[in-house]
Amino acid sequence: MRIVFMGTPDFAVPCLDILYNSGYNIVGVITATDKLGGRGGKKLIQSAVKRYATEKNLKVLQPKNLKSPDFIDELKELKADLQVVVAFRMLPELVWDMPRLGTYNLHGSLLPKYRGAAPINWAIINGELETGVTVFKLKHKIDTGDVLLQESFKIRPWDNAGTVHNKMMHLGAKVLLEAIQLIENDSCEFYAQDDTKVTKAPKIYHEDCQVNTGSEVILEHNKVRGLSPYPTAWSMLNGKKIKIFQTDYELDTNTIPGQWETNNKTFLKLHCKDGKLVIQDLQLAGKKRMKVSEFLNGFSIIN
Repeated sequence: MRIVFMGTPDFAVPCLDILYNSGYNIVGVITATDKLGGRGGKKLIQSAVKRYATEKNLKVLQPKNLKSPDFIDELKELKADLQVVVAFRMLPELVWDMPRLGTYNLHGSLLPKYRGAAPINWAIINGELETGVTVFKLKHKIDTGDVLLQESFKIRPWDNAGTVHNKMMHLGAKVLLEAIQLIENDSCEFYAQDDTKVTKAPKIYHEDCQVNTGSEVILEHNKVRGLSPYPTAWSMLNGKKIKIFQTDYELDTNTIPGQWETNNKTFLKLHCKDGKLVIQDLQLAGKKRMKVSEFLNGFSIIN
């Protein structure tokens, strides 16, 4: 099989790596264009997938426009039997419908739950106890195609978006390889997604990340977990914005939502509707991330 791989971030690299090291014929890698970044924003930053593909001497295409005639012609010349998509952009039909065996996507949830751009974050924010990966065949509407393979794993109380991302990244590579083997051997058995069980995982914006002290404390604790280490929950403290990376919580009906509580030495708590969010790991704008005791050593809280 001639395979074209499409992906951009670190999450996609183990998938490309496992296919490459399993001897599959990767005839092209499609990834994002280089972006300006680094100190001063003057350095061209390559995607993680591009760096890997270049290291392995794989052909790389970086189209700005997936519908441009030049890109479509280049893609046709690759004569792919199969396309694999892992953490890439939404594809136009003339791209995903091109290979004779179709285009398959690895998605970071147990579809039809958490369709959308941020499935890992929303699963944790919503207090889910498990998540997983799904390999499905692309069709018109995003994340709606027939499922080929799924595998689940537990979300532990100490997990956050970062730890779940890392578990999923490696599980996804294993499941994707199994799916490619099924396709190669013409052994696929698909099943349709149950649209009555759909939940959404939309893109997360800055305002979504603010801690809501009028809410239940367990919900805000899960929000912190689901947004850590990125894009990160935040709140205001003495007129300054702080990022909150790690919390615990205490149930307490005797709270004043929005009030901060501290001894200015060892603990910092934010009152919510029915308890206190116990801050453990935070970052003040312009400063490094630090433990709360280290933070309080140089920042006096006025109650």
